[in-house]
Amino acid sequence: MSKNTRKAALEKFKMEAAREVGVSLDQGYNGSLTSKQAGSIGGQMVKKMIESYEDKNI
Repeated sequence: MSKNTRKAALEKFKMEAAREVGVSLDQGYNGSLTSKQAGSIGGQMVKKMIESYEDKNI
């Protein structure tokens, strides 16, 4: 998988997580996000990664 493909997949994953927690993201820089919003997105991403890992290792 190329670097650009991985980067695009991560961006898509981030947008999906943001949508799930109700945070609106723009393409590119999102400096207007609050710490709470950014943390919600990151937390949702980690939650989904852990769920994915657990599903594969059951």
